[in-house]
Amino acid sequence: MSFWPRACVAAALCAASLAVLSQGSVDANRANRAQLEQLRGVGPPLADAILVAREQGGAFKDWPDLLARVRGIRDAKARQLSAAGLTVGGAAYDAAATTPK
Repeated sequence: MSFWPRACVAAALCAASLAVLSQGSVDANRANRAQLEQLRGVGPPLADAILVAREQGGAFKDWPDLLARVRGIRDAKARQLSAAGLTVGGAAYDAAATTPK
C-alpha cells in the first residue's frame, strides 16, 4: 500500500475517533479538570468552581443542586453545558425539572 491510501485510512480513523469522543458525556460528579475544560463553555474558572463545589459539598444530587452550589451556572448556562455534553448523575439538564411549582 502506498503512502496516500495509508494516509487516507489514518485520517478517516482519526476523524471517527474524534466523532465518538465528541458525542460522549462528561459527568460533573466524576470529571476531572481536563475533562470539564474539554466541554464548550467551560474554561478554567468554571471547571475550578465545579471541582471546588464538589470537593466541599460532595457529589451533586441533581442539576438543581449543581445550580445552587456553582456560582455562574444558571438556566441558560446549564442548557448550554448540557448541550455540550455535561451531565449530573448521568442526566442532561431539564429546565422544567428545576423550576419550582
